[in-house]
Amino acid sequence: MANRRASITDLAKTLGLSPSTISRALSNHDDVSEATKARVRQLAEELHYQPNQLAAALRRGRSNTLGVLVPHITGHFFPQVVHGIATEAAKLGFNVMICQSNEDALQEQKNIDLLMNSQVEGILVSLANTTQSFGHFEAVRQQNIPLVFFDRVVEDFSGSNVSAVVVDDYQGAYQVVTHLIEQGCTRIAHFTGPLHLSIHKNRHQGYRDALLAHGLPLNEELIMFCEMSQKGGTQAMRHLLKLPQRPNGVFSSNDLAAIGAIQAVKSQRLRVPQDVAIVGFSNEMFTMLTEPMLSSVDQRCEQMGKTAVQLLQKMLKSGPDRVGPPKPIVLKPKLLVRESSQRK
Repeated sequence: MANRRASITDLAKTLGLSPSTISRALSNHDDVSEATKARVRQLAEELHYQPNQLAAALRRGRSNTLGVLVPHITGHFFPQVVHGIATEAAKLGFNVMICQSNEDALQEQKNIDLLMNSQVEGILVSLANTTQSFGHFEAVRQQNIPLVFFDRVVEDFSGSNVSAVVVDDYQGAYQVVTHLIEQGCTRIAHFTGPLHLSIHKNRHQGYRDALLAHGLPLNEELIMFCEMSQKGGTQAMRHLLKLPQRPNGVFSSNDLAAIGAIQAVKSQRLRVPQDVAIVGFSNEMFTMLTEPMLSSVDQRCEQMGKTAVQLLQKMLKSGPDRVGPPKPIVLKPKLLVRESSQRK
């Protein structure tokens, strides 16, 4: 027993009592004598017995557990979303089971299977950037388990138990490009990830529409599909700086790639923002620590997590006979202008 958790069966065998008596004693039932209760509690303490809360919850017909699946828990954004989820879940009496896909579609599928097998009452998920098929979410939908996507969502995937919370990525991107134009930028590059992900698709569309709305040409050589990392941003910026006409503004779909761009510009003895103005997206904590400080779009990450739990709670309250899901919620982005883009 030293290498495993003590069970009710272990207590029963040691004391020569039935498992049901042990269970009733631990639950302080009146039909068990005080002497027996004392013996059971003493042994339970000696063996460090801990009740299986999940099994008990399932016997009551509820696990009181929400499943959360994120692409990763590095950086600032997803940890803050998870903090919002955990805070709101605790407020509503839920426990939280957290998994990460590590941006791997197969791992994401395994995580969904794990959460379903763990009898979670609902699932909150943000897609891996490699996910392009959605059969594992179809299984969740068919079992009528409430499913709330956040940040990275499956477009055109609906059902009475499916909803979403996102920031208005299109509007955030549109604000960034408008700001860069107002600062005098005329050749604005864009760093983006795979367009099958809704966040990159919508930010890319906002970039394109803002250029056209302000009478600037859409130059495909300035659109860089790159790894959305510091290294990816550095490589993309180095490529752009070799063009006959280099860009004088950059909108990056995330902050890490924007930091890489700043490093590449400075390595060529160019100035940020005077020669190249740069803006990221996400408002990671390090954006205030860079030189110059990085302009970015705040995604209201903690609020996104809290709102996702509230949406899921609405679906749980309405039960399996719900007519339709709560309407998806779109949070307003906020452009935070700092030194990296402020010329005027």
